[in-house]
Amino acid sequence: MRRLRACLGAATAVTTVALAASALVATNAEGASAALGNRWYAAAPYLMPLDNDPPDAGAIMDASGLKAFQLAFILAPSGGGCSPTWDGTAPVSSDTAVKAKIDAIRAKGGDVSVSIGGYNGTKLGQACSDAASTAAAYQQVITKYSLKAIDFDLEEPEYENTAAVRNEIGAAKILQQNNPGLYVSVTTAGTADGTGWFGKQMLLEAKSQGFTPNNFSIMPFDGGFNGAASQTAALTNFNAILQSTFGWDQATAYAHEGFSGMNGRSDTGEMFTQADFQTVLDYATSHGMDRFTFWSLNRDRQCTPADNGGRTSGTCSSVAQNSWDFAKYSVKFAGATPPTTTPPTSGGTTTPPATGCKTAWSASSVYTAGNEVSYNSHNWKAKWWTQNEKPTAGDGNPWQDEGAC
Repeated sequence: MRRLRACLGAATAVTTVALAASALVATNAEGASAALGNRWYAAAPYLMPLDNDPPDAGAIMDASGLKAFQLAFILAPSGGGCSPTWDGTAPVSSDTAVKAKIDAIRAKGGDVSVSIGGYNGTKLGQACSDAASTAAAYQQVITKYSLKAIDFDLEEPEYENTAAVRNEIGAAKILQQNNPGLYVSVTTAGTADGTGWFGKQMLLEAKSQGFTPNNFSIMPFDGGFNGAASQTAALTNFNAILQSTFGWDQATAYAHEGFSGMNGRSDTGEMFTQADFQTVLDYATSHGMDRFTFWSLNRDRQCTPADNGGRTSGTCSSVAQNSWDFAKYSVKFAGATPPTTTPPTSGGTTTPPATGCKTAWSASSVYTAGNEVSYNSHNWKAKWWTQNEKPTAGDGNPWQDEGAC
């Protein structure tokens, strides 16, 4: 999952809490121990502070109302060893760059969680010898940045390693016990059925160790998804898995369930628009889910051209948008009201809001007059019966172009 990160340089994790937003706790002069209500940590979107053209967190806060950020990613050193680094290259022990950004966020009344693991690189659960040494490495991160929340992203290829998953789950349990009030979340790959075999094995490992995080989140993208309906169906199926694994009733399972999406064009070409985010947000809040986040704030801005030539980027979304459109859904999940965004203008002309993409066109499907699909970041309407004819404008073509989406 999250294949884009393999290309762009890292992988990562999930995190953070449920409950309603609460007031800030005062910090010391260095801003070392700011804390927010758990709901803000549960809503924190991912931000790579050192890679993928990091946006200014303060500017995002001002424009969107966002208060919490999920910083990514903590990995083992690329040269080997059981010590935490940013992206496998920057040791946490000597870090000043990320800490300066954290202090700046806290000075504006916000806070951070840290994401560990992810798709790319060597994870500490793979490099450390046991759960205790893995936990000790992560404790350095918690202590260094006075963290109130942390996330374990257990996905490919680490979650195929039984010993590594045992170390990670054991470390999460130790950290939860040794840091009272720490918000701990575990994120794993999503499938149409909820999660796959390795994800289910990870849940069974947590059960066997008697470990219950604040939430287990799935990532319903990069797995044949397209649009909100496929994502909410996966969330419903994952809820059933949580019920059967832990013996929870439906409401308890939702209270321990989270969503981690990808804004815009995914690594595999799936499209998730602002309208899709609103639909999943409505599902999450109406079902009492614990977490709603996305990958990533580095991508929460418009490409040039808007569809980026049909490519996926680590620094823009490949859909038409205003900057930080997707961050505002996290703000809503936290229980706050984001400020109104004035659409960008050029020559006095207001750019219309983005139109949501319809279900993706399929070569094997039959379409009749009036059916709508999306293809190459445009919506199309069938003018007559058609099958296996790619949407293209023209008098002899069965498709009518309804514009960019």
